[in-house]
Amino acid sequence: MSWDERAFVEKLEGTHHFPDNYTFKFIVKPEHQTKVESLVPGALIKLKPSSGNKYVSVTLSKKMNSSQEVVEVYKEANKIEGIIAL
Repeated sequence: MSWDERAFVEKLEGTHHFPDNYTFKFIVKPEHQTKVESLVPGALIKLKPSSGNKYVSVTLSKKMNSSQEVVEVYKEANKIEGIIAL
């Protein structure tokens, strides 16, 4: 993994008091949209296609129980081809 998980957890816990609402933002090719949507079951989903429809921005919002739960979503997201996490 190309990111420092421990530092990320510390940052999450410094800015959120779990359980708390958390918003994930991803950019993917449209064919991977449903995979992204399934990362956070029950999330409020907002979609925004790019101007050329080559990509779609997927915003997922949901109450998360812990920083570790957030980390697990990002770990699963990392398995999706070409995903960009914002």
